[in-house]
Amino acid sequence: MPIPEDVTGEEIDKDVRQELQSLPKTLADDVAKNLVMVARLIDEDPEGAYGYSRVALRLASRVAAVREAAGFAAYANQKYSEALAEFRAARRMTGSVDLWPVMADCERGLGRPEKALDMAGAPEVHKLDKAGQVEMRLVAAGARRDMEQLDAAIVTLQSPELASNSVQPWTARLRYAYADALLAAGRDGEAREWFAKAVEADKDGSTDASDRLAEMDGVEFVDALVEVEDQDEQQDVREDDGDSLPVEDAEARDLTTAVDEDVVVVEESDALVDGADSADVEEGKDSADAEGSEGSEDGLGREADKD
Repeated sequence: MPIPEDVTGEEIDKDVRQELQSLPKTLADDVAKNLVMVARLIDEDPEGAYGYSRVALRLASRVAAVREAAGFAAYANQKYSEALAEFRAARRMTGSVDLWPVMADCERGLGRPEKALDMAGAPEVHKLDKAGQVEMRLVAAGARRDMEQLDAAIVTLQSPELASNSVQPWTARLRYAYADALLAAGRDGEAREWFAKAVEADKDGSTDASDRLAEMDGVEFVDALVEVEDQDEQQDVREDDGDSLPVEDAEARDLTTAVDEDVVVVEESDALVDGADSADVEEGKDSADAEGSEGSEDGLGREADKD
């Protein structure tokens, strides 16, 4: 696959670059460039990222960073079986537990939420850092929702991290997942409160909490630029017909086209499994559908259950 001229391979993380030093220099550079393309495209063009990951995998399948990148590219394309295999390979190579939450989420994607819950209660969870433990909690809550255990999902998300006023990288997503679970359980008032809290923490727009909150409040968003273009078209038609605008209308039109805002708002109106009821766990395991779809939605890169 073609590599843009501005990609040198030096853009990759230094730890990954160090892993690639086991390869001949030319090969290492080629692999590095493909890994850069995976990272560059994985959010906006998952299929393209997947293609570059396969190239890197063919060139250096014995490099853990390559297996991990291939796993994330497959995961982004909902190829959960393939992603799980790559993550397991990377884990065997490094001995790290960092991929444990996303591996559990792959189990959800494969329709095995009960397996994800087993992983949420495994000793590996205690070896995760704080961010990893929060991700594992999100996955466990998503698994509960897959099994239609809404109350258990809500309890699973209740944690010191959720209650904390400090904003961390995971705060917005954790609050969002909690709000979404409350809404699914019919607790609309509490859900609105937590969507609002998610908006406060979501400085980079990692969730659509603001849209969900607006929807609950009955707020409609209108694109001001579209309105301006419509007004311009109407003006052109009038001028073509030989009509002239009164001075007052012309001034108003000038003010309208000077609007800077893009949008006008018009208001119309410590194992994670322990938090849930043990009876729910047994009931959920009996009723879980082993053939679920690969479209489960919250947790780590997958869109939240709207978790």
